[in-house]
Amino acid sequence: RIYIFMFRLVKFLLSLFDYFTEKKIISQLKEIFKEKKTISVIDIGSHKGEFISGIDKNFLISKAYCFEPNPNIFQILQKKYLYNKKFQLLNFGASNKTDTISFNENMESSSSSINELNTDSRYYKKKFFLLNFFGSKKKIINKISIKVIKLDNFLIEKKINKINLLKIDTEGHEYQVLKGLKDKINIIDLILFEHHFDDMIIKNYKLSNIHDLLVENGFIKKFKIKMKFRKSFEYIYVSKNFI
Repeated sequence: RIYIFMFRLVKFLLSLFDYFTEKKIISQLKEIFKEKKTISVIDIGSHKGEFISGIDKNFLISKAYCFEPNPNIFQILQKKYLYNKKFQLLNFGASNKTDTISFNENMESSSSSINELNTDSRYYKKKFFLLNFFGSKKKIINKISIKVIKLDNFLIEKKINKINLLKIDTEGHEYQVLKGLKDKINIIDLILFEHHFDDMIIKNYKLSNIHDLLVENGFIKKFKIKMKFRKSFEYIYVSKNFI
């Protein structure tokens, strides 16, 4: 029981640190959007609604499109926001193609990803040590099929001409999401994304690839913050047209 208590304590502390990180991000967004009465949002990787809930508390949202491909987590998201007319809940992911693909559903749901995990990584071994230590009979990774779409097609089909905030948290698939925007990246005012520098997530791009893509499309880096006890950063890029 002491180990279960410690495990829960660690998760609580991480969530607490994440709360203070989010407060700093929200503060930046408030400064950037201080002249906006309402904002429209696309939330890629909504998980259980942690991010969009914070946005909803601090901004007047005109419309939010919430993407969550994991069907089990999507049910939780539905219970929170099914009857909120401002929110459109979408049970699929975003990528640089439209397809049905394999998805790694992890025991720790926030680490679920389209990308494969490097199980030889020291970070992976540390992160999932407690799960193994408790003798859980569940698989750490369970492969399921999900649907992904390209955001440019989605924006065209929905006849969306402006999005103020695009948030991407896809555990190593952020670059592919941005590539899927194509020319529609020009209707975005601000992009918030997470980037992992650890070797747990196998990905075929670097932060410099994302940076170059955004700079080429008229964005400038406005803010970054390190997530406590993780080799991950949150970045905010803003369109020069918005500034």
